Amino acid sequence: MKSRWQKSWKVRVSDLKHIALAAPFLLGTWFGTGQPNDKAAMWIAQMGPNGAFAAHFRSCVKGKEFDEVETGRWRLEGDTETINILTVNGEPWTREDVYKIVAHDNQKQVYRYLRDGFVFTSHRVDAKFEMPSCETIS
Repeated sequence: MKSRWQKSWKVRVSDLKHIALAAPFLLGTWFGTGQPNDKAAMWIAQMGPNGAFAAHFRSCVKGKEFDEVETGRWRLEGDTETINILTVNGEPWTREDVYKIVAHDNQKQVYRYLRDGFVFTSHRVDAKFEMPSCETIS
């Protein structure tokens, strides 16, 4: 059974022009750790070929999980990746996050959040990959 953040996406031909052809290295599932205010936070993001994304974020406090799911759209123009968040935990939400791709290959990507300069690193994982529970890392 797919979780709510792993739902399949409808592909629009117009979306493919600037996304899958321009950024095949971004497609797929990525796992990373660290946030500006929480170095132990982790996330897993699925980047679809139609420009849709779903990201599951987890923070751990005293062994307890605090999860958040974001969905929306992504696009890449040159070395600039723009994420348009449309929902957070299923509720409507509007925010645009812009990142500069610093380095990438087929297994790893490094990108800087332009709003605060924080540098993120994520690694390609299998689509069935699951984040560790907070109990195992706390």
